[in-house]
Amino acid sequence: MEVVRTVKIDDPGALLEVAPHAGATLWLRGGDGMVAWGEAARFETSGPDRFDLARRWWRRWTAASRISDEIEGPGTGPIAFGSFTFDDGPGTSTLIVPRVVVGRRDGIAWRTTVGEPGEESRTAWARLPHVDWSAEPGARAHWHSAVAQAVRDIQLGLLEKVVLARDVRGRLAGPFDARSAVSRLTERFPSCWAFAVDGLVGASPELLAARVGREVTSLVLAGTSWPGGAHALATPKNSAEHSLAADSAIAVLEEYCDSLDVATPHVLRLANVTHLATRITGVLRGRTDALALAGRLHPTAAVCGTPTHQALRLLRSLEGLDRDRYAAPVGWQDSRGDGEWCIALRCARVRGRELRLFAGCGIVAGSGPAAEWQETEAKLGAVRDIFGIREAVGV
Repeated sequence: MEVVRTVKIDDPGALLEVAPHAGATLWLRGGDGMVAWGEAARFETSGPDRFDLARRWWRRWTAASRISDEIEGPGTGPIAFGSFTFDDGPGTSTLIVPRVVVGRRDGIAWRTTVGEPGEESRTAWARLPHVDWSAEPGARAHWHSAVAQAVRDIQLGLLEKVVLARDVRGRLAGPFDARSAVSRLTERFPSCWAFAVDGLVGASPELLAARVGREVTSLVLAGTSWPGGAHALATPKNSAEHSLAADSAIAVLEEYCDSLDVATPHVLRLANVTHLATRITGVLRGRTDALALAGRLHPTAAVCGTPTHQALRLLRSLEGLDRDRYAAPVGWQDSRGDGEWCIALRCARVRGRELRLFAGCGIVAGSGPAAEWQETEAKLGAVRDIFGIREAVGV
């Protein structure tokens, strides 16, 4: 049996400065959030039942623990950070229970420990290393062909929308320090959820599902413009793409909520792109936890397409890549079922010295291959630019 203790602490200041080493788990937005380190438990799973299997394991783990929580707020007590695969096929999804969590929310700061974690050795921050980006021979031609085929299928009425993604790979010249990466990302994207969870690092602007008590929130993004792009945000193409994404989330949340409030779409301006965004809030009718909502929502039309089955089949045949944990839920959940799960966008997968960046865009009847390529380049810049490189080579 693990003993979990949460105590209120004085404000720790900048949370990133609390993280003792490069491998810390990080979840930050607007100065608040959590930093964590050590590992009290880990659960790995895969397949179509990965969300339910993870939830069952987490319930068993918390039920077997002795919990003392002075605050009893969202994120206090035992907490699991998670990162899931996009697809149901091969690939590992993970929940991690840290030994130590230091968090702050709404002016209240806390420290949670699991067992007796002991003293953690601190290491100095390392600058982000140079990246040798891999050449992408034929990537642009492949992309143009895939987008053109998707548009043809949509015009034939086989589906309404599909989201296609591409990746860029590189090799780090030195060790990777997630603190340095997240520091740059939070500075550039303060309104996004910046994260470092089990080798996945990024700054997502899209909240899949958050739960606090019976209150549920989702922020749906679809429709994009960018400086120098060919199209403004207010176009029929972007409006259609956004409506399909919002409708897919609304349809799921209506199943679980007594009431649902869907705000008028608004413009979300980020450092590199601008999105159409719809905020959805609701009141749960039952005790559904945040991860269950995230698993039920995934994959939304914002990252897959619609109808879901047809879009999944098409993107699998056209993309030619394994999305791994890109465009899937990343976030955290506490023992009460509160949590925040974002869609892993504007992110990189780091494995040793190997770096892999992802970006995608929604394809509808009015899409054009050249503009969609430019959109992925703008989105890749969210992470690529923190290494000081704006363009991959050989594309």
